[in-house]
Amino acid sequence: MSFEMPQFSLALPEIVLLSALCVVLIIDLFVSDEKRVITFWLSLASLAATFAATLASEPVVRTLTFSASYVSDPLASVLKMAATLCLALVFIYSRDYLMRNALRKGEFYLLSLFGLLGIFVMVSANSLLTMYLGLEMLSLSLYALVAFDRNSRICAEAAMKYFVLGAIASGAFLYGISLIYGVAGTIQFDQLSDAIVQKGADDLGLWFGLAFLIVGLVFKFGGVPFHMWLPDVYQGSRTPVTIYLGSLSKIASFALAVRVLVDGLPALYEQWHQMLMVVAILSLALGNIVAIAQTNIKRMLAYSTLSHVGFILLGFFAGNAEGYQAALFYTLTYVFTAAGAFGMIALLSKRGHEAESLSDFRGLNARSPWYAAIMSCFMLSMAGIPPWVGFWAKLHVIEAVLYAGRVAGGSSQLFLFVALAMVLFSVIGAFYYLRVLKFMYFDEPEDEADAPIDAGFDARAVLSANGLAVLAVGIAPGSLLALCALVIG
Repeated sequence: MSFEMPQFSLALPEIVLLSALCVVLIIDLFVSDEKRVITFWLSLASLAATFAATLASEPVVRTLTFSASYVSDPLASVLKMAATLCLALVFIYSRDYLMRNALRKGEFYLLSLFGLLGIFVMVSANSLLTMYLGLEMLSLSLYALVAFDRNSRICAEAAMKYFVLGAIASGAFLYGISLIYGVAGTIQFDQLSDAIVQKGADDLGLWFGLAFLIVGLVFKFGGVPFHMWLPDVYQGSRTPVTIYLGSLSKIASFALAVRVLVDGLPALYEQWHQMLMVVAILSLALGNIVAIAQTNIKRMLAYSTLSHVGFILLGFFAGNAEGYQAALFYTLTYVFTAAGAFGMIALLSKRGHEAESLSDFRGLNARSPWYAAIMSCFMLSMAGIPPWVGFWAKLHVIEAVLYAGRVAGGSSQLFLFVALAMVLFSVIGAFYYLRVLKFMYFDEPEDEADAPIDAGFDARAVLSANGLAVLAVGIAPGSLLALCALVIG
């Protein structure tokens, strides 16, 4: 057997990120809590270097290296750049919050960077084992992040719930890998499909292996019925960690789905698309209905995440290029919208008080008309109201499902039913988003109307740009849609 030297240049983003992470780790050892802003700026510099490395190593064509366990393609580059930008938003939105609550700890930045490295590994994985390694790298970082406030019993409880359920999901995913390997004889995505075609898609071992893989995938997405951890962890975590969980982790979930299902198991489409349909419809129904009853905005957004997960999974359910492009477009737009919405919670929070109740948004327009307008952009986008970008995200998934139904012919009624369910639950979901606007514009503020919002200029400016971008991309979505079409092909 001949040995082929890996193309290290293709893995330049991971190499730069890991090197920068080590530098930040060493320097942070000599930084006191009062000067923790040094770690903040070093972390942002690390992200800037990683972003530049991703641009520099962007491939022209799909290339495999590291014994075909690593793939470098345009999709990987786009997802890595999006994840890097999103983590930069997380850091900027979190800095003032961490200072106000005496949580200026280097662990937050280091664990976040380490989790980003796990996302990079998942994005470029070309084998089930590589995907599992990236998944565990991210998961271990998230478990520790949820519990990084060591003085909070609520955070410890949330971390324990997340860890126990996450360990079960990881075990199920690993067991699915073993079953798939036992039948197909390979774990590389580019070989799995051919091996399954040769063995036959009716093999019972393949079906069991696929079922366990779907369990792990749906848990990481936070879809029904493996959503039990989502509201408790979102509420129990400190707001900076909730921003990370509610936004950045969805890029990892999308990468997990597209690499495993689309790249690795297209031969089992008839099996997994039915599983995804059931999970997605249940997520749409439960998420939108239960979110109506929530008075805690973190829990409300957690349940609303279920509905957004349903839309993303239904893009995969369509099973065509249009569906995968729509799922990518939905993921990218939702990630930055959710980051802004949770960032607003961090912005309004005060020392010792989390602005996580809907009542905390009462009369926000009287206190700050500008930030009430920015929050409205996030809520209206999530509700799918035109011209905000969330409308186009939902519309393109619905169009992809209807197009798949026309191509399917005899089973077109099923796709029509799914499309109608998406429209129905989107209308239901609009209620709780518009309720936030009612609190901001029509209720009297509980605090003094002129109470200042304690946040730095950088957080205010970036949050404003984030909200305006949600509107701007909605007005002119063509460029982002073209990019999604280009990288999915």
